[in-house]
Amino acid sequence: MDATSVFAAGSTALLTDRYELTMLQAALRSGAAHRRSVFEVFTRRLPAGRRYGVVAGTGRVLDAVENFRFTSAQLDWLADQRVVDEDTLRFLADYRFTGDIHGYPEGEVYFPGSPLLTVEGSFAEAVILETVILSILNYDSAIAAAASRMTSAAGGRPVIEMGARRAHERAAVAAARAAYVAGFAATSDLEAGFAYGIPTTGTAAHAFTLVHDTERDAFKAQIDSMGRGTTLLVDTFDLREAVHTAVEVAGPELGAVRIDSGDLTLLAHRVRRQLDELGATGTRIIVTSDLDEYAIAALAAAPVDGYGVGTSLVTGSGQPTCAMVYKLVARAATPDGPLVPVAKRAAGGKTSVGGRKWAARRSAADGVAEAEVVGTGTVPDALAPHLLQVPLVKAGEVVGREPLEAARERHTRARAALPLSATQLSKGDPVLATELHV
Repeated sequence: MDATSVFAAGSTALLTDRYELTMLQAALRSGAAHRRSVFEVFTRRLPAGRRYGVVAGTGRVLDAVENFRFTSAQLDWLADQRVVDEDTLRFLADYRFTGDIHGYPEGEVYFPGSPLLTVEGSFAEAVILETVILSILNYDSAIAAAASRMTSAAGGRPVIEMGARRAHERAAVAAARAAYVAGFAATSDLEAGFAYGIPTTGTAAHAFTLVHDTERDAFKAQIDSMGRGTTLLVDTFDLREAVHTAVEVAGPELGAVRIDSGDLTLLAHRVRRQLDELGATGTRIIVTSDLDEYAIAALAAAPVDGYGVGTSLVTGSGQPTCAMVYKLVARAATPDGPLVPVAKRAAGGKTSVGGRKWAARRSAADGVAEAEVVGTGTVPDALAPHLLQVPLVKAGEVVGREPLEAARERHTRARAALPLSATQLSKGDPVLATELHV
């Protein structure tokens, strides 16, 4: 069964590392499998140079947990491959997550040490969710962080996601979703539009011009089909001649022209001047061609009306993961006993802090965030109204599902509440320090 078939079948159970199941088997034998346990997702550091992270993929995590069910075919395969024994197979056949999950809501920003997701249940129920949860949050949050930098650099001009041809077909859909959370206006990927209700856009590539006898014929065919408000790609041959032909064919009502190569700053100024001289003062200029947040920022003073971003977006603009981890931070000695903090103690910067965490964002009098406060135990009264985690799953039932627009709006608010230095593209430390209260 290939990866596409797994997704189509709805089961996420084998999106799992083998050692999750071998740990489960050993824990079932020792009796530790039924101990009440708390796992946390966090990252020890942000990618180099990033000032803040962005939580994305939470909705997909909820879907994955809900669909974490082992099918008969999957169980037969596990048995055939002797991955686990018969007792473990019987446990997996009836597996349903019945615990609780709390976490930062989608679209929120985060910092090193932020408890992004807290998963509580038996060790057996919670441990086997590690890989699928991390695979979703690490990728989606990396894409959202890059997208947030791009939309910030765009300064209110729309940015379109168009990276489907530069990523795995399923990753492309996830990337479009994460980009939309972080402020992208639309996607070229129809599956993302169908699955998540994201606006889609797209008109024509260079092949459309080349298949016609002349550029004029191509422009006329596109306008006849899509109307004068369409976007014409004008850099297949001679840019100046193409702009002249475009306006001649469509009239001054032409919606937009797209430039996909060359010195975009210089060409945008030339094309704007030419469009205005031709009376097409309302025709917009869209630029593409391997853009990232730095290229977008460099175009801030150019007469550009929108951007299309592909490769840099779906690869996280050089940072395709967030280094998030899933660690056991507390467990009981019995299924219902009191929780005891546990933590890894090791050299090399991989230590962790035991105990279930709470998190709050402290703000100054002017409302600008000044610290990420993470602690264990009792929450100080002053911070109680500012707690960041929300319920996502209660007793196995999803309670935190929300429209994608809510995550998108939340990100706009969260980013706006950060210090202004958060939007700087130069390398620097996280814009908020993480204060640990234990």
